[in-house]
Amino acid sequence: MTKNENAVWSSPTPLFDLTGQDEMPYADAVKKHAEQNKINLMVPGHSGSNEAGAHAIADYFGDRIAALDIPLMIEGIDLGSESPMMQARRLAAAAWGAHKTWFLSNGASQANRTAAIAVAGLGKNVIMQRSSHSSFIDGVLAAGLKPSFISPSVDYKNGASHGVTPQALEEQLAAADEPVAAVYVVSPSYFGATADVAGIAEVAHRYGAALIVDGAWGPHFGFHEKLPESPVRLGADIVISSTHKLAGSLTQSAMLHLGKSEFTERLLPYMERAFSMTSSTSQSAILSVSLDIARHTLVNGRANIGKSIEIANDLRDRIRLHPHLAVLDDTFREFDDIVATDPLRVAIDVSALAHDGHWVRGYLQTEHNIFFEMSTSTVIVAVIGAGARPSVERIMVALDDVVHAAGLRDGAHISEQFPELPAPSELVMLPRDAYFAEIELVSAAEAVGRISADSLAAYPPGIPNVLPGEIISKDLVEFLSAVATSPTGYVRGAHDSVVSKYRVVKR
Repeated sequence: MTKNENAVWSSPTPLFDLTGQDEMPYADAVKKHAEQNKINLMVPGHSGSNEAGAHAIADYFGDRIAALDIPLMIEGIDLGSESPMMQARRLAAAAWGAHKTWFLSNGASQANRTAAIAVAGLGKNVIMQRSSHSSFIDGVLAAGLKPSFISPSVDYKNGASHGVTPQALEEQLAAADEPVAAVYVVSPSYFGATADVAGIAEVAHRYGAALIVDGAWGPHFGFHEKLPESPVRLGADIVISSTHKLAGSLTQSAMLHLGKSEFTERLLPYMERAFSMTSSTSQSAILSVSLDIARHTLVNGRANIGKSIEIANDLRDRIRLHPHLAVLDDTFREFDDIVATDPLRVAIDVSALAHDGHWVRGYLQTEHNIFFEMSTSTVIVAVIGAGARPSVERIMVALDDVVHAAGLRDGAHISEQFPELPAPSELVMLPRDAYFAEIELVSAAEAVGRISADSLAAYPPGIPNVLPGEIISKDLVEFLSAVATSPTGYVRGAHDSVVSKYRVVKR
């Protein structure tokens, strides 16, 4: 499904130079180092030798794991501008269409914090999608940014938040009282909904703002003609890429891409320094190796990615034929912000069943050893990695069983829907100032009219309902209380599970 020809490839031929993409310079260098007959008188403490100290590690993980676990600053591996590490990063930048790429060992959360700190060099005012990841809000606090917010479209029935349109962004930029330095949007959403990044980038740039795209859930974009295009190539200035999610690297590894635009040279020094501030001085070689391998696999694995897409589409087609299940992305045409869908995300509507999506997901784990990525009260979401080949037959057998075990919902029963989101409150203090202010703990009733010191987000759909520095409204308190006391909702960041108390700025 696509509404925008710029959202997907127009040709099966990769839109980047394949020179060197059949190599894995960093992975090969680490492997060569590990195979040497050496004595390590340095960290890590297991010494990299099964005989000398890593026997327990080897017994658990295998013989090679400790030898590959090497520290930073090794000649021939990561030292120097022409090191294998730098070669691997340049190949990654070419693969995703970036000017420069950084390897991260603290996930996309590190990328979000790095991006927030970096764009502070352009100015303090940012417009951010209200459903942004909490790690970007952490970066806003750390960098002292002044945010304003743009709301995504929300599927209230299914607890799913999606994206924003170029038109909505233009209206907000045009109405801004002060120049906006950067815009932050999320694409794709947790459910695979992809926004018009090219259109959003054009609008942001026309108003002199850099565009940050949280593409954490789309690290595989741009590597097959049936996938949406890489947001870097669509004009984004900074792209967060959680490579481990669908692109095959190890958990907690990620990439951060700096795009090619009028902002590149201005952002580059801030990105370099922000990366130094947020990265570990003991970055994992094993995680970095997995990033090099993942890039190599994506670039050279078009046929395997295509097979994964075929499997995902087969699963979709079978679910569409099921009398009691449905495919959520068949409803995406109702949302103007969605221009394409990630085919490797299969969201299954289970609202016809007598048990909710959380029960369904748990049943599939315990009874069939099948683990879905997430659930809401009405949906379970399957994530199929680029190159993965799960058994559709086994999945459908399990789904048939869970439908039988759950039973069907009484026709008179109305599926659970959370109340409409309260309107965002006025921001009266910088989030950083409110977060670090002297605070006090008050009851929910006493919190009305006070300044929040916390970021609170109701799940589902996970949109931050109040941030540090915003006024707590009566509608907000009632909404969060309703969510927290519902069977399938909770409030992230709350002082207690039923949100009976709030942390507020002391008067």
